[in-house]
Amino acid sequence: MSRIGKKPITIPTGVEVTITGHSVAIKGPKGTLRREFPAEVKIAKEKDHLVCSIPPESDKAVRAKFGLVRSLLNNMVIGVTKGFTRELEVVGLGYKVKAEGPKVTFNIGYSHPVVFEPPKEVSLKVEPGAKQPGGLDVAARVIVTGIDKQMVGQVAADIRAIKPPCHYKGTGIRYAGEQVRIKEGKKLAA
Repeated sequence: MSRIGKKPITIPTGVEVTITGHSVAIKGPKGTLRREFPAEVKIAKEKDHLVCSIPPESDKAVRAKFGLVRSLLNNMVIGVTKGFTRELEVVGLGYKVKAEGPKVTFNIGYSHPVVFEPPKEVSLKVEPGAKQPGGLDVAARVIVTGIDKQMVGQVAADIRAIKPPCHYKGTGIRYAGEQVRIKEGKKLAA
C-alpha cells in the first residue's frame, strides 16, 4: 500500500469539493479545477478531509494509481488556494525578453524574434535580470504562474525548449537554480 495514498488531504476553509462519480471539482479563491480519476480508487469527503481508498487485495496497477490520485488531489487543493509558480532565467549577452499583454517576445540570438503565447489558465511575468555570482549575465527572469501544477510545468518546459542552455557557453533559457555543467571546448595544438 502507498504511504502517500493513505494520508488524508485537509480541505482549507473557503474551498468547496464536489465529487460526482469519478470526477472531482475543487473550487477555491483562485479558481476552479475539475478532473476525472480512475474508477478503481475511491475518493470520499469526510468532514474537512479528502480520503482515498482501494480494496485491500488490489493488483499492482491499482496500487500504483493510489498514491498518484492522492497527489493529484492535493495539488488541486494547493492550486486553488495558493497557486503554483515556476521561474526561468534567460542567460546571454544581448538577449532581450519583452512582455506584450499575455504574449512574451524573446530576442535570443535567432534571426527572428520568438513570440510565445501561453494558455489562458497561465500568466507570464517578465522581470529584469541581474549579474549572477558565477559571472553569467541574466538578461531577464520569466515567472510562470497558474493554478494547475501540470499546466505551469508544461508552459515552463515549452519556454525552456525555445533555447535550452548551451553546455559550452552557458547561454540560453534555464530554470531558476538549474545547474548547467559547462563542458571544456576544443584545445588548439601548439
